[in-house]
Amino acid sequence: MDDIIVLKFGGSSVADNEKLKIVADKITNMYDKNNNIVVILSAQGKMTDRLIGEAKELARNAEKRELDALVSCGEQMAAAKLSILLNSLGYKAISLTGWQAGIYTNNTNQNAIIQNINTERILKELEQKNIVIITGFQGINENMDITTFGRGGSDTSAVAVAAALKAKNCYIFSDVDGIYTADPNKVKDTKKLHALSYEEMLEISSEGAKVLHNRCVEIGEKFKIPIITKSTFNNKPGTVISDIIEENTIKSIIKKDLSRVSIVGNGIIRNIDAMKSVLDIVQKYKLDMLEFDVTESKISITFKNVVEDDILEEIQSKLIKEESI
Repeated sequence: MDDIIVLKFGGSSVADNEKLKIVADKITNMYDKNNNIVVILSAQGKMTDRLIGEAKELARNAEKRELDALVSCGEQMAAAKLSILLNSLGYKAISLTGWQAGIYTNNTNQNAIIQNINTERILKELEQKNIVIITGFQGINENMDITTFGRGGSDTSAVAVAAALKAKNCYIFSDVDGIYTADPNKVKDTKKLHALSYEEMLEISSEGAKVLHNRCVEIGEKFKIPIITKSTFNNKPGTVISDIIEENTIKSIIKKDLSRVSIVGNGIIRNIDAMKSVLDIVQKYKLDMLEFDVTESKISITFKNVVEDDILEEIQSKLIKEESI
């Protein structure tokens, strides 16, 4: 069988029919290069939030089992629409729910854990040269009930399916074209990172950066599946997350909950100059530190008061070097 590639598209990428056409073009371009394509889809736009809101209008504390049954419909709608579109373009495609794709979980609703993936159906469809479109964010438990994986769960679906299929790569498409040294909405002159180690990405995700779900990174690391983050809406190179560890350089500055700042990079525990630079800025602005933690790949500082974005910019300008990008 030719290489299997898994492509995941987030909610903003499939928000309406016009964007679905862009997604279809991405998929068919890769399919035409003799790849076997498996697609994982999120619900369109804000569909999940809308369904949850409608449930709350009916009952303040809806049963978690029924909420899972409800919100899973968003992904099913998106997958069916994309399959309809691809077939209309002359490409054989089939949509599968989580249970049809053999994704089995524990019995926890709203935050289920994948326990096993039976790839028999997926492989059968690929052998027939179908583009296989799977609903993200969901599986089925031992009671044959639908379960969901929580926020960002489609990322987890994508990397787990890629691992089960021993896929060549797993692409995570969204409305951003990779991972940056800091949040571009808060800090000027941020740089896009071409590569990160799994460990660095886990540290970035754990600090609240809304790029990748940390569970998907853990699965990628365990099964050595390269994760490539790219934009749906342009063809720029993205960021590759893999087990290749580059030189010890600082990769990212993250602000969490207004008063916590983290600096991530392999070997940062040995970077005395970086620690000194951060402490110099702390002293310059007379910031009150409540906690200062250092691990192998992260410095985290919790401050008493809010850290303004211009201070974050100064930390980046001191620590992020051009040659590390």
